[in-house]
Amino acid sequence: MIDVIENLFGMDPNYLNAVLFSLLTNIVFALIIAVAGFWLTGILTRFITRMLNKSETDPGLVSFLGSFLSMALKIMVVISAITQLGIPMTSFLTLIGAAGIAVGMAISGTLSNFAGGIMILVLKPFKLGDEIKALGEQGRVSEIQIFNTFLTTPDNKVVIFPNGPLANGNIVNFTKEKTRRVEWTFLLSHDASFEVVRETITRFLSEDNRIQTKTPVVVGLDQITEQGMHIKVRAWVKTADFAQVYFDVNAQAAVSFAQANIHFAKS
Repeated sequence: MIDVIENLFGMDPNYLNAVLFSLLTNIVFALIIAVAGFWLTGILTRFITRMLNKSETDPGLVSFLGSFLSMALKIMVVISAITQLGIPMTSFLTLIGAAGIAVGMAISGTLSNFAGGIMILVLKPFKLGDEIKALGEQGRVSEIQIFNTFLTTPDNKVVIFPNGPLANGNIVNFTKEKTRRVEWTFLLSHDASFEVVRETITRFLSEDNRIQTKTPVVVGLDQITEQGMHIKVRAWVKTADFAQVYFDVNAQAAVSFAQANIHFAKS
């Protein structure tokens, strides 16, 4: 380096031209390596992702491996470009090691998210397409990456969870089991006969073939208050039918109660 500086200040034109030419050549080749490397990284990542999808690999694992492979290849491209610039890798790695101590605390969250992503893939508390509730949000899992998991809410918002807090927090998975219990509460007037109410509800629920028959339907009088009688109804359905059955039964209850002269309590 001292010789370079001496030659530069000595204004040796031939040496200066050689240094500039070598530097510009290295920069051009480094840029070519970077552009071509990132381009090939995208092609290779998409190709491997398609192959994994065709092999019926778990979709969550495909998404995770795709993002991990893309990041690993990009790091290799950056190292190759830096090497082309003439920077010795020993010096580069020494610099990275020294900088790593300084930024270690800053990236601790990122490392935690990476570890969380591994835990999610290994322990499988949920998979792509599952409906979950976590960290105060509920929706369907649309993507699992190495650092983040994406959730699509019923109103089509996308919520991005860091994998670290997600893996270490409480997760409610509404899709993991094949069946779910649906629960309704009807507030009826005091003059309604509970026996008539129970018979009416039992009848129209028995006509719905989505209601599971292995577990009996429960129709109970939960409590009587000044407002009226609180009728609690519980039935089991397939998980995929949960939301539609809930709304359909509410609508059918309104019709059947009117036909049986059963009145809702007035607020």
